[in-house]
Amino acid sequence: MRAWLLIGTLGLWSCSSPVVFQGESTLPVNGAPPPRVVETKPPPRVEVRDDKIEIHEKIQFDYDKATIKEASFGLMNEIASVITKNPQIKRIRIEGHASSEGTPAHNKTLSDERARSVMKYLTEHSVSPGELTTIGFGIEHPIADNATEDGREKNRRVEFTILEQDVTHKRVEVDAQTGTEKVVEEKHETITAPDVEAGAAKPDTSKTDRKAAAKTHPKATTPKKGG
Repeated sequence: MRAWLLIGTLGLWSCSSPVVFQGESTLPVNGAPPPRVVETKPPPRVEVRDDKIEIHEKIQFDYDKATIKEASFGLMNEIASVITKNPQIKRIRIEGHASSEGTPAHNKTLSDERARSVMKYLTEHSVSPGELTTIGFGIEHPIADNATEDGREKNRRVEFTILEQDVTHKRVEVDAQTGTEKVVEEKHETITAPDVEAGAAKPDTSKTDRKAAAKTHPKATTPKKGG
């Protein structure tokens, strides 16, 4: 009985030992590791560039109305956020544009109402009303061919022109040894863009002035000879 127990114990001990396979060797695994996945951020939909706030997506309105569609609320929120995050911008003109469909008078009114609708939304989302002004250009400034549907769609748009902003000019020197930058001169100025009304043609008052002058200084008349 003891012999069987001894043999069983030896058998269990031998099973717990590592098993070596004769003639086997490790195989190297060749090949490059999988490429690193780099997350790319989508380009911004709203950017400040020179005298413009550029939007890379259209503000959508209900057909033939000034009601902003809910699908554009996210874009409108981004526009409001960009304006509030750039306090150097002091005044913005919201410009409404239309295609050639419909009468010029109707398109002028519609584009103006849409610009005002955009201003209303922005002022309700933390933008100061004093920073904004609106104008409707109607069909006056097309950017595409109104003879095609694609062109007409591009012409129906809202644009943002910066009329006044504070600009800082810095002169920087770079340390040749350390590579660090140092601002040696800084200048501030306010840049004002020409407003639309400033370039408007003044009414011709020459006729009115001549009439007024005639009343003030009547011409001398030669009395007619009586019979």
